[in-house]
Amino acid sequence: MEAIQWIATNIFGVPAILLGSIVLLGLLLQKKSASQTISGTFKAMIGFLIINAGAGVIVGALTVFEPMWKEVFGLETSSFGDFLGQEAFGTKYGSAVTLAMFIGFIINVLLARFTKFKYIYLTGHMMFWTTMIFAGIIVDAVGDVSFGKLVIFLSIFMGLYWTFQPAIVQPFMRKVTGNDNIALGHTSAVVALLAALLGKVLGNKENDSEKIKLPKGLEFLRDSNVITALTMGILFFVGAVILMTKGTPGADELIAQAGDQNFIIYSIIQSLTFAGGIAVVLLGVKMFIGEIVPAFNGIATKLVPGAKPALDCPVVFTFAPNAVILGFLGAFAGALIWLVILGNAVAYVFVPTMIVLFFHGATAGVFGNATGGVRGALIGGFVTATVVAWGQYLTVKFLLDSTIPDTAMWAADSDMFVLGPIVKAIAQLLF
Repeated sequence: MEAIQWIATNIFGVPAILLGSIVLLGLLLQKKSASQTISGTFKAMIGFLIINAGAGVIVGALTVFEPMWKEVFGLETSSFGDFLGQEAFGTKYGSAVTLAMFIGFIINVLLARFTKFKYIYLTGHMMFWTTMIFAGIIVDAVGDVSFGKLVIFLSIFMGLYWTFQPAIVQPFMRKVTGNDNIALGHTSAVVALLAALLGKVLGNKENDSEKIKLPKGLEFLRDSNVITALTMGILFFVGAVILMTKGTPGADELIAQAGDQNFIIYSIIQSLTFAGGIAVVLLGVKMFIGEIVPAFNGIATKLVPGAKPALDCPVVFTFAPNAVILGFLGAFAGALIWLVILGNAVAYVFVPTMIVLFFHGATAGVFGNATGGVRGALIGGFVTATVVAWGQYLTVKFLLDSTIPDTAMWAADSDMFVLGPIVKAIAQLLF
């Protein structure tokens, strides 16, 4: 009994160790060399720990951004710290998330093996974040759920999602790629579908985005780190300027946080810190996904020969590069509109998540262009901003306000916002 308790506490109870163990198992099953096995195992564990470090940096910047814009809109200020937070949540529930991710993938593989839905979901970082967000929703909805129940629920739900999401999108994916070789395995599926459907109704397929030439000066829009820093920099700058002219007690209190430093400079540094925090998290995700996906893939290809890989959204970008930019521009414009509307209408400060808006808006742009040309691409981008803005507000305020709303502000995606209420309803019914 003591041995079992030790394993539960020190392996299943420590997310980084559990993740490393899963990667180790996958590499051993593939008979990788000792060097590859050791390197892959350690890089996966280090990557997970880097994620938690980056999450702390992001929250630090958000503790300036949110009260700044609440003061700009004249909203009632509230504490940003009355929740568990990604760091603490990862420590407490990260093992359940990691194990559910692994078992859910096995369910995906088995469904692909024994049903007609031959899709293997291989976008590892989306597997991780989706499972994490849904875990936060479940804990928020039903309280401190047991490890076993949380793992079982998440494993089944994620296994089904990773199997059927690519299948539902595939008819439009064929229009984008012109073949049936790969599938979309990404949490932008909802906006991709909406973009394709609305593009068909409201767009003009003959006015293909790839027939127009975009200036080279817009190439920087392809770098998500740059657009995150630039956009947040603009928003922090505008907020700082407005606060310096307001002269209210709340504005003076926020300005005082800068100490001897000019408040505008202080605010810009916070925007760069936010972008830097996301870059750190993405580095961690890249490290551990770079090891766990090959381990998963090696197991899957042996069990399901002939299966189609469901891949990350950038696989569609090369089919319509102009639509990528148009989709993002539509999403960016929509995000700024919803920032103002949400602030004034429901007293919520929307954090424009540039990573999400870029990749989801670009994907929606490609799908919208496939059915509706330039207009379809722009509509796809705007639809993305709409889903993300309202989805973030509803998710942060009503679905996981006691667990990880900080994560939902930058790492939650279109499909998560749509499926979140369903996850909550099922969890409340079962637990």
